[in-house]
Amino acid sequence: MKLKICGMKYPENILEVSQLLPEYLGFIFWEKSSRYFDGEIPKINKSIKKIGVFVDATVEEIISKIKKYDLDVIQLHGDESPEFCRNLKMENIEIIKVFSVNDDFDFSVLEPFENACDYFLFDTKGKLPGGNGITFNWQILQHYKLTKPFFLSGGIGLNDIEDIKKLNLPIYAIDVNSKFEIEAGLKNIKLLKSFKNNLQTLNI
Repeated sequence: MKLKICGMKYPENILEVSQLLPEYLGFIFWEKSSRYFDGEIPKINKSIKKIGVFVDATVEEIISKIKKYDLDVIQLHGDESPEFCRNLKMENIEIIKVFSVNDDFDFSVLEPFENACDYFLFDTKGKLPGGNGITFNWQILQHYKLTKPFFLSGGIGLNDIEDIKKLNLPIYAIDVNSKFEIEAGLKNIKLLKSFKNNLQTLNI
């Protein structure tokens, strides 16, 4: 199971986190976020994929950030259509489409996106497009019947490993953020290291 650490902001902290060799680092390009990124990404290990997180941005804005930051993956948190996703895929980049989940989530809305993106990401439905810092009822994912691999997100912390393991679901990656922060955008290296080590127990 792969690890995505999202909401990276400070160059020195980015370098420290990159030493843990997560599979993904996420950079938020939504200006209303407290973790909005507009700095310089330091040189990190090439094995780590850089994800750009966007909310209803234009194709032109996204392409500009892809080129500026040499992004590997685009994460779409807004109301982007399947056609929008397909247009972006023409840029030869991986696409993660985010869906905010609550107990009434209708999984049929995923079907038009199945061939338009590379991964789904399930986050908690809240006041913000993401980063609400709370978990949703993961048991609802038992209704997920598609084959598209997905990221699990939403308030995941150090003590959630066992509950994730019990789900017995085809989770591709775990996405963490606020539960591993000293302040918005500044990650706690010790906690992340412990979580990453514990995550290895899921790779059975």
